[in-house]
Amino acid sequence: MRRVLTASAVLAAVITAVPLCPAASAAAPYKGANTAAVQDDFNGDGYRDLVVGAPYAANGSVEAAGAVVVLYGSSTAVSATHRTVITQATAGIPGDPEEYDRFGTSVASADLDRDGYADLIVGTPDEGVGSKVSRGSVTVVWGGPHGLAGGMNIAPPPGFAGGLTYCSFGMSVAVGDMNGDGAPELGVGSRCGGSAYIGPFARTGWSASRYLEGRASGRGVVMGDVNGDGRAERFWLSGPADDDLRGTVYLENGAAADGTGTVGGPTELPYADGHAGQIGDVNGDGYGDLVTGIAEDDYLANETGAAHRGGEIQVLYGGPHGITTDQHPTVFHQDTAGVPGVAENGDEFGQSLSVGDVNGDGYADVLVGSPGEAVGSNPMAGTAVLLRGSASGLTTAKAAGYTQDTAGVPGAVASGGNQFGATVHLADLNRDGRAEMVVGVPTENSDGCVWVARGSIVGPVLSSSFDVCGKSAGISVRNMKGYFGAAMTSAHVQM
Repeated sequence: MRRVLTASAVLAAVITAVPLCPAASAAAPYKGANTAAVQDDFNGDGYRDLVVGAPYAANGSVEAAGAVVVLYGSSTAVSATHRTVITQATAGIPGDPEEYDRFGTSVASADLDRDGYADLIVGTPDEGVGSKVSRGSVTVVWGGPHGLAGGMNIAPPPGFAGGLTYCSFGMSVAVGDMNGDGAPELGVGSRCGGSAYIGPFARTGWSASRYLEGRASGRGVVMGDVNGDGRAERFWLSGPADDDLRGTVYLENGAAADGTGTVGGPTELPYADGHAGQIGDVNGDGYGDLVTGIAEDDYLANETGAAHRGGEIQVLYGGPHGITTDQHPTVFHQDTAGVPGVAENGDEFGQSLSVGDVNGDGYADVLVGSPGEAVGSNPMAGTAVLLRGSASGLTTAKAAGYTQDTAGVPGAVASGGNQFGATVHLADLNRDGRAEMVVGVPTENSDGCVWVARGSIVGPVLSSSFDVCGKSAGISVRNMKGYFGAAMTSAHVQM
């Protein structure tokens, strides 16, 4: 993994919000597709669906155009056969498949138009737009009673990037309802700053308004409720920079409530770090907690001042006042007592992470990917580590590590490195109240795979776990690997 520094040009600190065409009201009463019970449910059957990006999948003769596969949830979780494959050649999807666009590098979901069905959001950060190389794009694919169909691009706010190229608009995407109206807001990260959209959205692709978040850097974006008021907060993660390899974390203050539309500077959390993150209630107190990952250590950065050797995660606990500037995070790494494994150069612990309750005890657990971990003499074999939530917060009690050498895990460690754990995801796909554990293995074979283990009262069940691989799920590959499993809707670091 190589570090890419933030763009040198600085965006204006105060940007005016731009009202857009008003969104049409929902055709039916809002059914709550943004609630946890049916989040990611694209076809309205009550089961969460699994989104898997394959950004290097081929499209005909077009190398690395990219694809996204949605595996529909059911009482038996997911399978390769009950699926939808979306590419830029799919009818109704804007754009054209081009070499190395990497459609599906980032993915998210929410019911943007409030019709009761979750919609798919896809980032294509390497797409060229006009003369702008790797300007990037974001596409919405609309959910409905028959699943996903039709789409629209989300345009950056006016003034985005100031003429810069290689901005990678869409390198991260996140959603959450920030004003409590039931219409989710959208955040889009890039190397040239953060873009914010206020819902509701209409199927014309417009949101109620949009604005540039008032900073120069916004590569990672995280949204969730950390103060218990039923409204999401938005955090921007700048990524590694010359003056801060660990990545600064900011709390967005949003557009002004007085209608002027001006955006003030965000609040820096001076003790927090992170390149990617997710919010969930780890200690069961009713407040969301912010978990961030920093996979790049001094060895990978080739400088000092990066993450703990091998990578780390941090936890900032929410409360009635949210997450405040005086908070110090709790840090976990592979030198922390009780965390499986040993911290070694380039392990990339924290490259991916997900927050969800695997055993239904009311405490969210954290699954951490470490795709650079060697297994025996096999470099880059990868591992995933499950840390349990508790009333006292994230703990190493009952922590477990998983590799493709673990009994019950299908597949095998390969000498070339499968990068098991490049992405991870915790979600209740079979509606039994316990999250399934999903681990991306994007460089396994020529296509890539995801590993799925059912949740239970004692945690993941390995004996009945299974793989779904890219070719069986409908992607194509040509001369390079398809990287099926390189993106899911939980957080992973974009470098």
